[in-house]
Amino acid sequence: MDSARPTETLHTKIIEDIRNKIVEGHWKPGHQLAKETELATRYGVARMTMNKVLTQLAQEGYVTRRKRSGTFVAQARVQSAVLEINNIGEEVAALGHSYSWTLLNSERRRMSQADLRALGVGRKVVEEEVLYLQGIHFAGNNPFCLETRAINLDVVPTALQMNFSKDVPGSWLLNTMPWSTARHQIRAVNASGRDAQLLDLPTGAACLEILRKTKIGTNWVTYARLLYPGEAHQLIAEFEPRAAGEAP
Repeated sequence: MDSARPTETLHTKIIEDIRNKIVEGHWKPGHQLAKETELATRYGVARMTMNKVLTQLAQEGYVTRRKRSGTFVAQARVQSAVLEINNIGEEVAALGHSYSWTLLNSERRRMSQADLRALGVGRKVVEEEVLYLQGIHFAGNNPFCLETRAINLDVVPTALQMNFSKDVPGSWLLNTMPWSTARHQIRAVNASGRDAQLLDLPTGAACLEILRKTKIGTNWVTYARLLYPGEAHQLIAEFEPRAAGEAP
């Protein structure tokens, strides 16, 4: 047992040293750390020990580890109210980063069963023809959110006339379609497959998934899936105590 203590103590000291550099502002958000092997040499530890240090710091939210890119000081997290529909460009701007949008796919078609599952649609069949879109929101050079969206062309036929490689679909809908009701389903998921690749995340990385449905009257307008890297986003909600005898 005693032989393990020096390593454990050094592990703790390295974490504290890196954490202090971040907290005290010596390493700013977005700062890229040296390679894992270089850090291991600098601190005089095995690469495995350094890997454990960086993994713990990532779990604590101090750094972000990106496959192929390296390890970076984590950005401040965006805070969104649970029931609000936010403009993602404004979320990025609030962090002080430049915003951009890249459209990956745009198709006019019927939704498949795979589409329905991915977007959290409870219906077995959607008869309406849709414009099916997928793209990535960027904060600076980093993927910030992967958006997959189906727009009901029976309700929003003008969507076919839009150039969504230029106009961000969510922002355009917010500005042009006065939705009357919205539903959010929120859960933590692990990045996998193409999602992980598009967000430049390692397989299994924690993500926040928001499944959204908006309606005008009885007609649905859009189904959307927004997938955020876990370190980039958090949700907030405010509550007030219910008065005695008030119905829930």
